[in-house]
Amino acid sequence: MTSIAGEAWFQDAALQRVLALLNTDGGEGRIVGGAVRNSLLALPVADVDIATTLLPEAVVERAGAAGIKAVPTGIAHGTVTLVVDGKPFEITTLRRDVETDGRRARVAFSDDWQADAERRDLTINALYASADGAVVDMVGGLADLERRNIRFIGDAATRIAEDYLRILRFFRFFAYYGSGRPDADGLRACAAARSKIATLSAERVWSEMKKLLAAKDPGRALLWMRQVGILTEVLPETEKWGIDAIPALVATERALGWTSDPLLRLAAIVPPDAARLAKLGERLRLSKAEAAYLQDWANAPGVKDDVSDAALDRLLYRHDASGIATRLKLALAVARGKAEGDFEEMARVARLSKLLERTVRWKKPVFPVNGADALAAGLSAGPEVGDILSKLEQQWLDGNFTMNRAALLARLKELI
Repeated sequence: MTSIAGEAWFQDAALQRVLALLNTDGGEGRIVGGAVRNSLLALPVADVDIATTLLPEAVVERAGAAGIKAVPTGIAHGTVTLVVDGKPFEITTLRRDVETDGRRARVAFSDDWQADAERRDLTINALYASADGAVVDMVGGLADLERRNIRFIGDAATRIAEDYLRILRFFRFFAYYGSGRPDADGLRACAAARSKIATLSAERVWSEMKKLLAAKDPGRALLWMRQVGILTEVLPETEKWGIDAIPALVATERALGWTSDPLLRLAAIVPPDAARLAKLGERLRLSKAEAAYLQDWANAPGVKDDVSDAALDRLLYRHDASGIATRLKLALAVARGKAEGDFEEMARVARLSKLLERTVRWKKPVFPVNGADALAAGLSAGPEVGDILSKLEQQWLDGNFTMNRAALLARLKELI
């Protein structure tokens, strides 16, 4: 029998206290979903979710009697969060779907474990662990997990019709846990329902895509999404731009120890067109910071790999450094992808690496002269102040920021 009883996270005193609370007086609670899946794959376990036969009110009542804090985070949908020793545990009553419309479901509480398992999306997400650590599999999830096969529970088209976000979840979980080709039935069902993605909220779509792009290697998932027309539904900007830059970018991230950055990966597969990216940001409801990242990148100047340090410093002063860093990262990844056996590209990689290092270290110097200095030097308030200071600042840049305040004030008097 497969068991997770020996795992350190399972033996945690807070978790054991919660399980003991739920598994008495006719109640039953089982760990479900990601914690079980990741444990079996020897991956880190973060959140621990628990399913129970107890109604939400009974969970709250038991918690209160035991001195455990209960937060009704989604009590109408059967979810209560118990906080033990500062650790939150989501407790959800078993459910069965009564009605679905592709975006949300109306559910009824149940005490039927099989029905609860069958209403979930993928077999690898419907694995339970009982209070003694024994893994309970009612939908073939263990076999799929062993083969790294991402498969819908039951009829794929039916599962997707219950919530069209499952189309993107299918590819997201394939990116994280899949191997080989995606499940054929799932792939066909996703392709057939791809137009329904437009019925989903932008926030849900971007949340899934962002998680997919953050995977260790999203390349194969993106390839299959493109093959069946789903990537075009979500990111039409990629249609003529392509995803060919992803393999080299992922390889570069691994080699140089970069953190997997979904926005950098997004930049790799869309054109650096500020107007189109602004529309993308509006369509997917990107945060202000995310939209600004793409705009900074699109508006940043291209940087030649043979640019001098002084010229790069001037570019960094005049433009957003983070946008230039994004340009250099993408250029470096492309160059590394071509470098094997090509001495010219290897030299280009070395030059781009130095430029990127300088850009990341860059701290913008402060121009030491201001409008008050210009007025004190004899200029009258008006447009001429800005014109004179602009000329002075350009000379300061041309001198590679070496002129100090005294020299700049002397030059200011000469310009006046």
